[in-house]
Amino acid sequence: MSEALSIPGWRHLYSGKVRDLYASEDPGDTRRLMVASDRVSAFDFMLSPAIPQKGALLTTLSNWWFDQLDFPNHLIEGDVPEVVAGRAMLAQSLEMLPIECVVRGYLTGSGWAEYQASGTVCGIPLPSGLQDGDRLPEPLFTPAYKAPMGEHDENISFERAVEIVGRERAEQLRDVSLAIYRRAAEIAEAKGLILADTKFEFGTDADGTLRLADEVLTSDSSRYWDAEAWRTGTTPAERMASFDKQIVRNWLAANWDKQGEPPALPEEIVEQTAARYRELIERLTT
Repeated sequence: MSEALSIPGWRHLYSGKVRDLYASEDPGDTRRLMVASDRVSAFDFMLSPAIPQKGALLTTLSNWWFDQLDFPNHLIEGDVPEVVAGRAMLAQSLEMLPIECVVRGYLTGSGWAEYQASGTVCGIPLPSGLQDGDRLPEPLFTPAYKAPMGEHDENISFERAVEIVGRERAEQLRDVSLAIYRRAAEIAEAKGLILADTKFEFGTDADGTLRLADEVLTSDSSRYWDAEAWRTGTTPAERMASFDKQIVRNWLAANWDKQGEPPALPEEIVEQTAARYRELIERLTT
């Protein structure tokens, strides 16, 4: 992972796969600075080269979605340092909840694999006869436990979420996540897009208010499909071509045996991926 930037007035706290978090060097300033990098990962490896402007694109899309959603979030007004302008946001310091709030509106990915094996998604029984990419009868809340850094998140049952955060909070997270997903799916549908699934993260502020945090409804946290292609495509690849780094995953799967370090990404794969990120923003926001 590349070294975090040195930003005057800000102290680096930690780096995730994509974002770097900073605290103000002023003890009286409790704000956080979240900086989205151009880093890209797949199969738990950091890849090279990075995707040009990915951090700015993710930040632009998150900020746009925060504006669309009628729910408290972590954003704070203020000037972002010039060195990270366009790819950073100022945020409140929150007590983050250890539950990743995943909502699935369509059957695909790991959910499809589980359904084929057992007729369930995250242990939730589903009707028989569904196909890869089908819309679910109702969106599903399928939480995950946010593992310590460097470890895999763990899919958990709703009852396990209750054990972790308490029943009242778990029910609040479920209801809020489903409501936000439904609203976002309506907005996407009006733009000819399907929001197949997404994940939210929440934290509480000093007053105990639940706030939507981190990124929201970006290409890295969500799966979007073209609605027309989904309706008319004849193969899963045609129906579910997503606006994210799936191009990278597909290339790696075809060109790497997952042994040792992954190969460098070809220039055309990098550019195709960046183009899909840009296209999603253009489709949604214009």
